[in-house]
Amino acid sequence: MKALVFHGPGKRSWEDVPQPETREPGDAVVRIDAVTICGTDLHILKGDVPAVDSGRILGHEAVGTVHKVGPSVTTVRPGDRVLISCITACGRCRFCRASQYGQCLGGGGWILGHRIDGVQAEYARVPFADTSTHLLPDQVGNEEALLLADILPTSYEVGVLNGEVTPGDVVVVVGVGPIGLAAILTARLFTPSRIIAVDPAPARRETAALHGAHLTLAPEEDVVEQIMELTDGLGADVAIEAVGIPDTFELCTRLVRPGGRVANVGVHGRPATLHLEDLWIRNIKITTGLVDTSSTPTLLRMLAAQQLDVGGFITHRFGLHEMPEAYDVFGRPEESGALKTALFAA
Repeated sequence: MKALVFHGPGKRSWEDVPQPETREPGDAVVRIDAVTICGTDLHILKGDVPAVDSGRILGHEAVGTVHKVGPSVTTVRPGDRVLISCITACGRCRFCRASQYGQCLGGGGWILGHRIDGVQAEYARVPFADTSTHLLPDQVGNEEALLLADILPTSYEVGVLNGEVTPGDVVVVVGVGPIGLAAILTARLFTPSRIIAVDPAPARRETAALHGAHLTLAPEEDVVEQIMELTDGLGADVAIEAVGIPDTFELCTRLVRPGGRVANVGVHGRPATLHLEDLWIRNIKITTGLVDTSSTPTLLRMLAAQQLDVGGFITHRFGLHEMPEAYDVFGRPEESGALKTALFAA
């Protein structure tokens, strides 16, 4: 079969690899029907995630059809259409029992495309299939289901829920790529009084407005001063960092009011300065996190009931065999206008 293989920083190849088989009783082998590329995959290619070994198949967001299951799998069977979660859960350890699947001690967590081969391939092995896949209802298509593999639960859990967004809040989202847009979409579930999107790209600011941002700003527009003016000099209640670079994290800490919350969602490859000399006296709460995907069943029900409008998130579509071209497009969003790419099997 073909797969996208990482060969060290800056090196990737769409090449022939052996088709996976079940190794453990709880495994499933899934034929990939639709897959996407994550910003984290780009971080891996930049060398920001040294735990990823050369020779690893990348990818952790996919929808597929179950091809084969191990003898202990009970909730899915061959022929079922499933969402493959970006987080794998053993379902038994202390963290899984607390629905903190991202911290799984039993061999799960973020392992697909990280510590084991991922899903940017024609077939993928999924450990702990009973707790790491979700049956898809007929009314949810493959394309919209892809957004539940990672970006929607990540933005909702690590951004909106960790940021404790409540009705009437002023919420600032710094960086409105796919994660930032999903944060805007899911923050709206809590009826904030104002959502402000900050991004250097005009096209992304326009898309943020279409998805519910009340105001969009470019970084060079003196964002801090404008937000202070809009909030009577106090600052935002919540700032969601959705980029993963020091400047945007530090900007978020300057945008929130005393007692405000900074929810960091971005994947950071370099240290960021934490100005405790300024923050300690302002009662600022800072949260970080890896998604647990505990919200995926809820979001899936909302998607099936047409309570989440994810139209416009997928901007570019390819055949699965066009993986190299899809990476080129996704990796140059300033030129291509790409938000989220989707690749489909023939």
